[in-house]
Amino acid sequence: MPQQVTMGAMLQCSFGVAPSTLVVLPLNRVLCEGPPAANIMDHIPLVNIMPFGMCSSPANPEVAAATAAALGVPTPMPCVPATVTPWAPGAVNVLLGNQPSLDNVSTCSCMWGGAVTIVDPATVKTQVP
Repeated sequence: MPQQVTMGAMLQCSFGVAPSTLVVLPLNRVLCEGPPAANIMDHIPLVNIMPFGMCSSPANPEVAAATAAALGVPTPMPCVPATVTPWAPGAVNVLLGNQPSLDNVSTCSCMWGGAVTIVDPATVKTQVP
């Protein structure tokens, strides 16, 4: 059964080299096992989703330029998340701040082709139906 995601959840990008943590601002005023609970709109780069170390996506212009400068040798560059769409699908039957709550089976897409997944939801007991 899916689990509710809260601040401090561990995230991973398919093109990132390191995990990151989710930051949830206390806008919805809903706490879950202590920290603020997340909804699908908690996808803003450098506000909710922090960098994943280095990015290796060839679609990322920084990586493409560095790879071209290295004569075609794939060259990762620092990650700057580019998540422009909300998490999907979310828990459609549980609303937080008039948006579906974020569960651990949701994913978020990066503009450079990466898939951001939730490795650890930071909750243990709270499940969403």
